[in-house]
Amino acid sequence: MSAEMQDAVYRRIVEQTTDAVIFADREGLVRIWNRGAEAVFGYPATEALGKSLDIIIPEELRKRHWEGYNRAIEAGRTRLGSRVLVTRGLHRDGSRLYVDLSFAVIVDDGGRAEGALAVGRNVTERYLADRALRKRVAELEGGGAPSG
Repeated sequence: MSAEMQDAVYRRIVEQTTDAVIFADREGLVRIWNRGAEAVFGYPATEALGKSLDIIIPEELRKRHWEGYNRAIEAGRTRLGSRVLVTRGLHRDGSRLYVDLSFAVIVDDGGRAEGALAVGRNVTERYLADRALRKRVAELEGGGAPSG
């Protein structure tokens, strides 16, 4: 397969996967935003491209996010390694969601960070159901009788 064909296949994989694929440059501006990201966060690519990642980060989490982002860009790697993180996100309509995200710092041939990649999916329904179940188990283990 030629390099040109391989590049086209890579592009189609990113564009067509149902998982959100987001790449932001060193400054945190969105440069790649696929259909999966549109489905998860509600922004069409035309509205997300060139914007700060702040469009999907709840305001109270932004300071911590940018501290970690800048550390990862400077180090050329994330502290998470290959772990997937459940994090809170912000939908275009203002609703909050939980997203399973994996992260990677993308580096050039010289080892300099070009930006960061996040791949994820909306897990809000599962996360809230798990949280309700844990709460119920804790109530039962604590000896509290169910109400009603």
